[in-house]
Amino acid sequence: MQSTDARLLANVSVPSLATGAVGVVISAVVAGGQGAIGAAIGTVLVLLLMGSGLVILQQTAKRLPDLFQMMGLLLYAVQILAVAIFMIAFKDTTLFNVRAFAFTLLATVLVWIAFQARSYMKARILYVNPESAESKKAETAGSRT
Repeated sequence: MQSTDARLLANVSVPSLATGAVGVVISAVVAGGQGAIGAAIGTVLVLLLMGSGLVILQQTAKRLPDLFQMMGLLLYAVQILAVAIFMIAFKDTTLFNVRAFAFTLLATVLVWIAFQARSYMKARILYVNPESAESKKAETAGSRT
């Protein structure tokens, strides 16, 4: 992982983790121990799914840039499907408070997406590879007599 990729992951995961921690505290106050467990599970699920998706998307951008947009859409669909499967599997559980889980998951996802968009907007990503531009200039330059 390059330093820019690690910086992007840190810029996105730290605010999301902070949002999850606030969600755990609020859920503990409102719904007790089960609320705190639900909020913690929601936070961990978001960090795992969105973090792995970001890493996969960055690898796809490097190896297959033509598939970047399609892969991004596919990843978001798979992430939503994974959360839906998790919620269906645990909809009647007494292990944790499902509402605390859902609200914390939603808040954490929204913060993740907002900070990911912010990080991409502030990143200084070159649209043209300077090395290839210089090599093209060297190829076309020649003696004109």
